[in-house]
Amino acid sequence: MLLAQISDLHIKQPGMLAYRVVDTAAYLTRCVAALNALRPRPDAVLITGDLVDQGDPQQYAHLKTLLAPLAIPCFLMVGNHDERKALRAAFPEREELTSGGEFVQYAIDVGPLRVIALDSLVPGESGGMLCDTRLAWLAQQLDAARGKPVVVALHHPPFVCGIGHMDEIRLDQAASDKLAALIARHPNVERVLCGHVHRSMFVRFGGTIASAIPAPAHQVALDLSEGGPSVFVMEPPAYALHYYDPATGIVTHHAYVDAADGPYPFHDHGALIG
Repeated sequence: MLLAQISDLHIKQPGMLAYRVVDTAAYLTRCVAALNALRPRPDAVLITGDLVDQGDPQQYAHLKTLLAPLAIPCFLMVGNHDERKALRAAFPEREELTSGGEFVQYAIDVGPLRVIALDSLVPGESGGMLCDTRLAWLAQQLDAARGKPVVVALHHPPFVCGIGHMDEIRLDQAASDKLAALIARHPNVERVLCGHVHRSMFVRFGGTIASAIPAPAHQVALDLSEGGPSVFVMEPPAYALHYYDPATGIVTHHAYVDAADGPYPFHDHGALIG
């Protein structure tokens, strides 16, 4: 089973650049083509928030057009740049977007995996929150999924990453603590998947592994110095592939959107090339 994850698309209105620099629509087009070309093809694509840049209906309409060529089932989540009502209006056919009541959260099966998507959005805020209502819903979903391998996904990382300006807008610490305690009671949780930080990260969390991924466009600059500036860099666009094997669990591969030179052989007529 193969679950692809992309995050932080930041789609603008047609023809507009993000931060006056990034053609996020062109980058997403290339990412969709790369995902379609994968062999084996993923069973699903999970998009962990910041679908658009300002929660605007025109941006969601543009996003829908850009995702239309994707030949793999995809599931949308909200981040701090999203707006629930506008998202639902743009994708009225997506029943999972309304199944969580006030919040855009749902649980789906992808092969043998149970994927639980959480809504950490606080309207008008950059940081994230899981209120008691959202955590109670998660507890119910985890109880219902006992005995199955589970992935829990949310936009905001529930951990400190060392990039100061991103740590200031991560998941609220009290909510992170409650989430960790809840996850720790369910050893069948294989992974906690996040977005938001535009970088590859792994950390122990709640007795399992939490991971974040790069974006298919711009990345947050890797600056672990105290008081580092809030800036981005045009490092290679990337995504994640979460490979599940019953004997091993989840193995995460981070892959680049754009093709590299190669492949080149290691061997020639059975001998290692010197």
